[in-house]
Amino acid sequence: MSAMGLLPVVQGDRIRNAFNGETFIFTHVSEDADIVQFDVYLEPGGMLTGTGRQHVHPGADEEFTVVSGKLVVVLSGAPRTLGPGQCLNVPRGTPHLFRNGHQGETLLTVRFRPGQQFLRFFLNMALGTANHPEWYDDRGEPPLLLRALTLHAYAGHGYAAGIPIWFQKALFAALSPVSGFKGYRLSVPPRRSSSLAGR
Repeated sequence: MSAMGLLPVVQGDRIRNAFNGETFIFTHVSEDADIVQFDVYLEPGGMLTGTGRQHVHPGADEEFTVVSGKLVVVLSGAPRTLGPGQCLNVPRGTPHLFRNGHQGETLLTVRFRPGQQFLRFFLNMALGTANHPEWYDDRGEPPLLLRALTLHAYAGHGYAAGIPIWFQKALFAALSPVSGFKGYRLSVPPRRSSSLAGR
């Protein structure tokens, strides 16, 4: 598939991460929308600890809306519990992560404003765990080289909290070419026409 090719997903497609019980449901498949939106289903017991780390999106606000179940969003180190119908906006640049808030199932809607290339970004992450589970450790963590490849290709979309972004950019740029020699590749490349946005 070329960088400008059609996305390998249609509206309603579900991609499950077997490591943490998280399923992405691609409810809105449009690359022209100002807002990127999709649902996330967390299985009973899934994402109670998970693999997520506190991270930041420097160029976009992220909004969580709980459809059913309970969600915990850790915002700048402080946990917030959301129930059905409740919504929380995470302003761009704010450290955060989310977890299933109970032992049961949880369904939530995630929105990014502006949309940037978050549809491709999360589709790439979902397909990576589904199609190449051998690349990940027992907890579902990607190796540093794969992380570098993804976050360099999608520069400006996400960075670990607590580490200077300039350092992460430099590190990912240096390691990204090496990842190809190790056999790693993106499932969904960014659109070249706007891949430099947010760098």
